[in-house]
Amino acid sequence: MNNKWVRAAIPALLLHVSIGTVYCWSTFKTDIAAYIGTSTSNIEWAFSIAIFFLGMSAAFLGKIVEKNIKLSSLLAAILFSLGMLGTGLSIYLKSLVGIYLSYGVVMGTGLGIGYLTPVKNLMLWFDKNKGLATGLAVAGFGLAKMIASPIMELLLKSVGIWQMFLILGCVYFLMMLGGHLLIQRPQSYLDAVEKETAESIANPKIIKEENMVLKTLKNPIFIGIWLMFYINITCGLALISQEKDILKEVLGIMNTDVAKVSVIVATVLSINAGFNALGRLGFSTISDKMKHRETSYIIIFSMSIFITLLVILTGAIDNGTLWIVLGLLFIINAGYGGGFSTLPVLLHEHFGMKTISTVHGLALSAWAIAGLSGNQLSSFIVNNLGKSYSTVVTVISVLYVIGLSLCLAIYFYSKKKQPVLQTA
Repeated sequence: MNNKWVRAAIPALLLHVSIGTVYCWSTFKTDIAAYIGTSTSNIEWAFSIAIFFLGMSAAFLGKIVEKNIKLSSLLAAILFSLGMLGTGLSIYLKSLVGIYLSYGVVMGTGLGIGYLTPVKNLMLWFDKNKGLATGLAVAGFGLAKMIASPIMELLLKSVGIWQMFLILGCVYFLMMLGGHLLIQRPQSYLDAVEKETAESIANPKIIKEENMVLKTLKNPIFIGIWLMFYINITCGLALISQEKDILKEVLGIMNTDVAKVSVIVATVLSINAGFNALGRLGFSTISDKMKHRETSYIIIFSMSIFITLLVILTGAIDNGTLWIVLGLLFIINAGYGGGFSTLPVLLHEHFGMKTISTVHGLALSAWAIAGLSGNQLSSFIVNNLGKSYSTVVTVISVLYVIGLSLCLAIYFYSKKKQPVLQTA
């Protein structure tokens, strides 16, 4: 069974469909807050901590993924599942600190390792279609929400909030364990690594990876990509973490029957997750046809600016114009997902394949910081400043303009100067 679908694509989906359920946060955050008797704003920090540890674990543990994906996939399965089980137990004990540690720290670390593990592997197996490969690698992350949201809604009603986490923790462990057992590097890559190891022993002048990391962090193109990626995630999370509340507010303005609200919200959340997955697969695949990978980000930022300006000018959230609000959520989610899948191939274009897991991990530290700023940005504007979600959209529209400016700067800079870290 040494083929790219069995050894790369299926394991990637098993891993990412499991860990991608982190984006189901808006489905159950209110239920957790109500059960343990605390405010939603306090609970919001669990999601922020999870995203922070996702990004930081990817940044610091990229070397493990680079050297041994069998070890990294097993660690991801164990940590993610333990985090889910610990969250369920913490909810049962009504421990907010336990939720922070389980959902935020333990599960978040498993998320980071699991997210990074299949990406380079897919790029190696699908060497002629790297954009498609990275789209496949992270499409499962977007699909997870579409699949899991209705299941979670059902479990919440039938068994309860803490029981749901215990059940899903066991299910996801089995899925991720299956991915761990199947995943494997192509033999051609293993042979090349073995040859390179022998050559590096014979040649002590080969630059150490630690020096490569420092040079990467100082590289202007990497800094620009990091900032651009950070802005796209911050803006996306500012809406994704609040989409359930935004929909309820708009449906309330429309005087929608209360019994229908939960059904409509659950349906929209699933469709929205589909747009996220399509964006992940679509934008990275399109980038395979483009001369410069930055073009995908230019399209993402441009369409995000268009839809946010439309919402601002029409006052769609405040007056309950549902179709424009749906357009906002769908387009932002597609661009958010597309930014993730295009990132690895963009980094490969500038820094090569040899250390892509390490460089990709460093770039994902932007996700860690955005996990704090994106979710908390909306919470601060709405809960602390007492403003509406329209203000949130106004703020992120400005950030998208900055992101587009950065993207264009990278595009023109890279055409004039080759990066110093280009490798085979």
